[in-house]
Amino acid sequence: MRRFHSTKWRSSVQPRKQRKYFHNAPLHLKGAQLHTHLSKELRQRHGRRSLRVRTGDTVKVLRGTHKGKQGKVERVDVKRGRIYVSKVETAKRQGGASRYPLRPSNCMIVELTADKRRFTAEKKAKPTGSAKAGSGAQSTVSSAPATASSVQTTA
Repeated sequence: MRRFHSTKWRSSVQPRKQRKYFHNAPLHLKGAQLHTHLSKELRQRHGRRSLRVRTGDTVKVLRGTHKGKQGKVERVDVKRGRIYVSKVETAKRQGGASRYPLRPSNCMIVELTADKRRFTAEKKAKPTGSAKAGSGAQSTVSSAPATASSVQTTA
């Protein structure tokens, strides 16, 4: 099997190929896999179903042995596709505790960090209705009849 990322690969039913694709993907594509569902209140407020997890977000664990726990995201590991949340720890043999890596798909964002750059793309005006950009359906020619005062003749 090849060890580099293929841009021509679209999909496969085989889980091993899906794992291979994600493992060999560049970081900017792995970051797209770090999206997490928003709570119902945040969905209504922001008009989105999911957002990328960032350090400082408050997250609730939905699946696994730590189900139901809440905490702040302390670290986002883009390379491995995992997040580390405070209060979600495993006990070590020596008596200490270590952070437990979670998949973002098994979590839900309860509270967002205050970041002014997070929603800059949504604030831009979006085209609505049938007036799509670049469609060529709109005509710039006025349909009003030409009058003598509006028509200029050159001599």
